Amino acid sequence: MARSRRVRSTRGNGSAAGNRATVVWLSLAGAMTAVGGLLMALDGRNAPRVGGLAMPALAAVGTVGELEQIFTSVPKLDRNRWQAIVIHHSSGDFGSPETIAAQHVRAGLRNLGHQFLIGNGRGMGDGEVHVGERWIRQQSGAHAMGQTRMWLNEHAISICLVGNGDQQGFTKLQMAKLMELVQTLRAELKIPANRVYLHSDVAPTTDPGQLFPANEFRARLGSN
Repeated sequence: MARSRRVRSTRGNGSAAGNRATVVWLSLAGAMTAVGGLLMALDGRNAPRVGGLAMPALAAVGTVGELEQIFTSVPKLDRNRWQAIVIHHSSGDFGSPETIAAQHVRAGLRNLGHQFLIGNGRGMGDGEVHVGERWIRQQSGAHAMGQTRMWLNEHAISICLVGNGDQQGFTKLQMAKLMELVQTLRAELKIPANRVYLHSDVAPTTDPGQLFPANEFRARLGSN
């Protein structure tokens, strides 16, 4: 079992981590029950192995030094596997790696279905990046639906923003950290901009939510 460990950085106003709260968490497309069988088939029904590396937000979110740990935390980076990135939301206002993983386990997954989580200050620090076991072990995810779900779960890195993008926008620090993480992964793995997807781009869902700033995100992402 991979043990969680946290790497703390000094911030002017301290960590914004909220209380651990029970999350009434909907599925990746708002219908986990409907796709539970599919996810079980993709992922198996092994005992939960919740863990990973959690990194709090940087004081200056435009810098990259801390996020380089996502590559040194894995035994061997599988460069041939990772060819795309998919952005999700958790569908709940509150969430932590433990509560979201517990929901995934109850849905039939063996652990957290995403490779990365980014907190919103409610259950995780605002902008805090959690590096999940699937990334540390370089394992496929269990996050995507739609016609290309098999390929995406096998070859796309899942980044999940804690929050419900259909009800409320994400925090500035979340969005800054998302862009930093996406660009760091793209640079290291040579993933082109046109293979960075919102879940709604590849599946019949609103995920990561209608309030996700898609146009701004794509403009900042660039075209290369």
